[in-house]
Amino acid sequence: MSVPSPWFDPDDDRMSRAAWSRMTEPDDLGAARLVTRYGAGPALGLVLSGGDRTVGVEDRWRARVAGLDPRRDLATLDRFRGRLIVPGDPEWPSLLDSLGERRPFCLWARGAARLSDAARRAAAIVGARASTEYGEHTARELAFGCAERGISVVSGAAYGIDAAAHLGALACGGPTVAVLACGVDRPYPRGNVDLIERIADEGLVVSEVPPGSAPTRNRFVHRNRLIAALAAATVIVEAGWRSGASITAKEADALGRCLGAVPGPVTSAASAGCHRLLRDGAICVTTAAEVAELVDPIGSAAVQQPPLVRALHDDLPEVDLRVLDALPLRQPRPSTSLAAVAGLDLPTLAASLGRLELLGLAVRTPRGWRRSPTSG
Repeated sequence: MSVPSPWFDPDDDRMSRAAWSRMTEPDDLGAARLVTRYGAGPALGLVLSGGDRTVGVEDRWRARVAGLDPRRDLATLDRFRGRLIVPGDPEWPSLLDSLGERRPFCLWARGAARLSDAARRAAAIVGARASTEYGEHTARELAFGCAERGISVVSGAAYGIDAAAHLGALACGGPTVAVLACGVDRPYPRGNVDLIERIADEGLVVSEVPPGSAPTRNRFVHRNRLIAALAAATVIVEAGWRSGASITAKEADALGRCLGAVPGPVTSAASAGCHRLLRDGAICVTTAAEVAELVDPIGSAAVQQPPLVRALHDDLPEVDLRVLDALPLRQPRPSTSLAAVAGLDLPTLAASLGRLELLGLAVRTPRGWRRSPTSG
């Protein structure tokens, strides 16, 4: 078989996977099945040599063969001090393997953090681009709390909730991973360039499409599966009735990952998607401790409930409560008056007043009885 490509080596799995990521769109099951059947290099050779549909080669891949040269993409990545991560590498996170045939051929990465380490204990915090101040504040607080607990924050670097989540993790100095729908060399959205560059400096920026790739609607949709797969739990902070964050939620649910949602005001359209998720079985999340409870093994991160402050009269029998309610706060009343107010006979009233006095809830005076100031 003659292949007119000086860079092509069927035994070079890394180079072949880089080529497949350029030649196909994300989540191309046909390409994934061909690579699974033959291997990345031999499958690429079938395309380059003009293989036909009898072996599964599709015309849509041939459309990108002209000028295909993964060496150029790797050189671009090197200029940005990036690296290619492929299945089998020590840095490849095993969580991605749960995607099965939908697993990316490779990941293009920039940043000092190791992806396998970041994904070992991670939460995806995502939500609406058109977020509210409430949602952004909540996302920052959740991400900051996760970072404090050593939990990596995975998100999509979009406007709104995603950006707030990254900022919360960075503010704590914790690890955060941005999954882009474009090349790691061309940050998008443009308004978040400084944020994405900071994530590349302090955390990790990854993409399954090669350098120079533009963000498209299709790529945004399919990158959501990577966000969900890289984390043990996904938390939706704000989402409209129709939202890209809802796609991430579906991906997480399909993978069997824990799914949480933050409740919002019932009048807020920005939280309508979260409320639908909660009705459908998502776990209600309000604190970083509750996110940790989803990320960590069951029982290892139980949320500490605030201590319940009980009132002195919480466990009183009904009769004593009736007498306590009948006691005046200032001017004492004689027993006959109290009995009428409480609807009790004098012997029952006297016994109750004695118990309340021992508890420090009732005070006896020469003119009758009144309530103790400490009785609430």
